[in-house]
Amino acid sequence: MIHTRIRINYVSGEKFWEIDKPIPPGVRISANINVVSVEQWREKLSVPFVVTINYTPSVGQISLKGQALISGDMKELARIRENYEKKRAPPPQLIQSISNASLIEATLLSRTLNIPPPLPLPGIPPARKPEEEPPSYVR
Repeated sequence: MIHTRIRINYVSGEKFWEIDKPIPPGVRISANINVVSVEQWREKLSVPFVVTINYTPSVGQISLKGQALISGDMKELARIRENYEKKRAPPPQLIQSISNASLIEATLLSRTLNIPPPLPLPGIPPARKPEEEPPSYVR
């Protein structure tokens, strides 16, 4: 089992949309996570990463840089490093940890910039019209 600790070292955000122009509905948001390297650091692995969040249409952009410190079984750490050197995908647990920490920071920054948050917000289901009958499960 591995344990991951995430540190965010750099946060940058920019709003491209005019201040008095409303944000258009249906903005698409994409997040890209890049693992820069995997390096042995004492009895841990150091994994620098870059996260970029883009909006379409281009209302803004958010960039984060950081480092994941992975500790755990030495055989597991060696396998992670070897997989990186062979250009294989990093463990899903690592990507999930980076994603969670980065999206929290990016959400806070999006509020400051007044752009949509990179997390999907829960939707409110449309109200039923009064003339519609509720579905019947009895036949």
